[in-house]
Amino acid sequence: MRFALFCLLFLASTSSLSLATPVLPHEPRQFDLHFWAPFASSTIHPGVNALTSGSCTANFIFVQGSEVYIGQAAHCASRSRTETNGCRAETMPEGTRVIITGASAPGRLVYSSWDRMKRRNEQNDDVCGYNDLALVRIDPRDHARVNPSLPRFGGPTGLRTDVLQANETIYGYGNSTLRMGKSELSPKFGRVIRPQGNGWSYLVQVQPTGIPGDSGSGFIDREGKAFGVLATLQERTRINGIGNLDRELEYARTFSDFANLQLVLGTEPFNVELAAEADGLDWD
Repeated sequence: MRFALFCLLFLASTSSLSLATPVLPHEPRQFDLHFWAPFASSTIHPGVNALTSGSCTANFIFVQGSEVYIGQAAHCASRSRTETNGCRAETMPEGTRVIITGASAPGRLVYSSWDRMKRRNEQNDDVCGYNDLALVRIDPRDHARVNPSLPRFGGPTGLRTDVLQANETIYGYGNSTLRMGKSELSPKFGRVIRPQGNGWSYLVQVQPTGIPGDSGSGFIDREGKAFGVLATLQERTRINGIGNLDRELEYARTFSDFANLQLVLGTEPFNVELAAEADGLDWD
């Protein structure tokens, strides 16, 4: 089946962090809430637009030491409109400037799974086909503008580390510029069809379906745990492909410069009553 990349293609520190509680290495953290902007006044958070080679939706907030990153799909920096294999695709290099909506200064692409896989000469077909994560360093001048919570849903409450199964309920937030600012169309409710790629990815069905520009957006499970990054659209069937975030983060940590990378938990509580809303959708 033919897959299409989701981004809209265009021609186009130091801040002190304090841990709230001791945690195990790589466990998602909740940093001192005073570090983050209140969600209502934050301008950088999951779901904002990020412009590299195309306009995509950012997913979650990550940290390592004093650095703060926002995630996007690696293919958002692709130089190809059709190639979905990260080990073959031509991509913009790390260090590329990224325009983050709500930031006063550009971010920098500091990690691209596609770039790293090519340099490593990755041979695993599942990894090449589905490892689609990039990290954009947020300028320290903008740290005070950041909140890690997902709009509409709150969370993430943690990181999902086991593989989701068929029919599990999922939620996401896409913010394609094609929606012309209609935020009521951004929240997504859906279900997993099945895992694929030996657990590296999921085929999912969501309403409203993802469209170009939603690529890179973050997905959470029924408990509010972050589990995926929107990567592909299967044409004709309107089925989406979502990368396994836990696998993607583990891959990033195999590189010494991201060995201590961690997901940041949301400051806003997960809105659990939305589960019934998703369960009642008609999927036929």
